[in-house]
Amino acid sequence: MTKNLMYVSAMILLIAGQACNNRKAKNFNQSTLVDDQGAKFIVAANEAGVTEIKAASLAENNSKNPRVLDFAKMMLNDHVKAGQELKKIAVEKYVSLTDTISQQHQAMLGDLMKQNGPAFDKAYMQMMVSDHDKVIQLFNEVAENTDKKLVDFSNKTTPILKMHLDSAKAISASLK
Repeated sequence: MTKNLMYVSAMILLIAGQACNNRKAKNFNQSTLVDDQGAKFIVAANEAGVTEIKAASLAENNSKNPRVLDFAKMMLNDHVKAGQELKKIAVEKYVSLTDTISQQHQAMLGDLMKQNGPAFDKAYMQMMVSDHDKVIQLFNEVAENTDKKLVDFSNKTTPILKMHLDSAKAISASLK
């Protein structure tokens, strides 16, 4: 009996100690801390970034064009960095993210995988122009959101996305 009481007391102390070490408040109702537009933005921006990273990885493996390869490296660096920042915001705002992408993006990547040589380069760069056009629009829409973190993220990231778009257009125009 005394042994059981000792174990129970030890468990209570352990649980109490863990509770004291947890300084961050819990969101027990599991609702997000952003409005619908903000939550949709976080999910859509994450999917766009994951798609860009997957496409850039394909380009690194399939392209021989130095300009396309440099562009793909830039995509990997910039989108991984932005993705990490966005994931921190998502955790803070209680928005769930996955690395799965839509069927539309899967189909685009599937079509890209079927290409090789100059046809791959052209298809990849056209995809980058199209995707960056869409994602810049997404970022511009959230720039008016009431959540300061999302607005700051948008304001910080949009110029980089515009530079990506300009580079993608220039490289795409140079491909024959």
